[in-house]
Amino acid sequence: MKDIVTIGEILIDLTYSGRDNGIPVYTANPGGAPANVAVAASRLGTRTAFIGKVGRDYYGDFLRETLEKNGVDVSGLLIDEYARTTLAVVSLSETGERSFSFYRRNCADILLRSGDIDPALLSGTHMLHFGSVSLTDEPSRTATIFAATKAKEMGVTVTYDPNYRANLWKSEAQAVERIKSVLDRVDILKISDEELPLLTGTDNWEEGTRQLAEHYGIPLILLTLGADGAFYRRGEETGKADGFRVKVADTNGAGDTFFGAFLSRMAALGVYRPDELTSEQLYDSVRTANLAASLTTSRHGAIPAMPDLKELEEKIRQEAE
Repeated sequence: MKDIVTIGEILIDLTYSGRDNGIPVYTANPGGAPANVAVAASRLGTRTAFIGKVGRDYYGDFLRETLEKNGVDVSGLLIDEYARTTLAVVSLSETGERSFSFYRRNCADILLRSGDIDPALLSGTHMLHFGSVSLTDEPSRTATIFAATKAKEMGVTVTYDPNYRANLWKSEAQAVERIKSVLDRVDILKISDEELPLLTGTDNWEEGTRQLAEHYGIPLILLTLGADGAFYRRGEETGKADGFRVKVADTNGAGDTFFGAFLSRMAALGVYRPDELTSEQLYDSVRTANLAASLTTSRHGAIPAMPDLKELEEKIRQEAE
């Protein structure tokens, strides 16, 4: 039995890392939000698996090896014989903030079909996680919705991150419609302070999360606030856990680390439904997730920068002192 199965895109982040004799140099880092979440949780001792597609090429082999080395079950990672592995060029500002350019047309990750998904992976997990990037194109959109719907019917906890990437959508209106279309299936929503006004029309934490909770019946909403930490809502219960100050090298993968760490804490507690967390457990899990995310931002890359359980526990001990 897995704690978490994630489904969606897995790709290569070509991240700007400086210049060599005036020529830009990019480092090939493994990425893709659902894959990142699986690795982040696995590094913290959680049993995870990934469902998705790569091409039969060097990058596809590299991504499979990366998941395996990080303890993620890859039985659901398929190879497309004719499509290439997806690439994203990640540019960083002086403060570590990122922007993306995708090379994804007819690439492997969007070619995942409903029939490719092993039902045993859905029935054999406590939680299923997905994001909105796999909702941009067919057939991956139908496959992702199929997986979320089936998991929900099986009593699996469904978690969702609407990580908005403007240049992947035909329009903002299309993005909002499709991102919202799956919210009624979600048990735990992770959303950033940049995406909250996109979906609710307000940047007010209380009001925006209330709208989402009441309209879609979402039991738990986690609102990430960058360096300021995270706000959360469970019904009428709200709270905020402060962030941890670090020198930021790269924010790529921070939100995925946060969510992977939060879900990992739930699994470690043996709790898979948000209403089963005590208020203290909920706050502590959000605070721990903030700490894990801060460690990731202090280093370059997404997956390569994620902390393992030993490092995180040591940091928790230091903070307690």
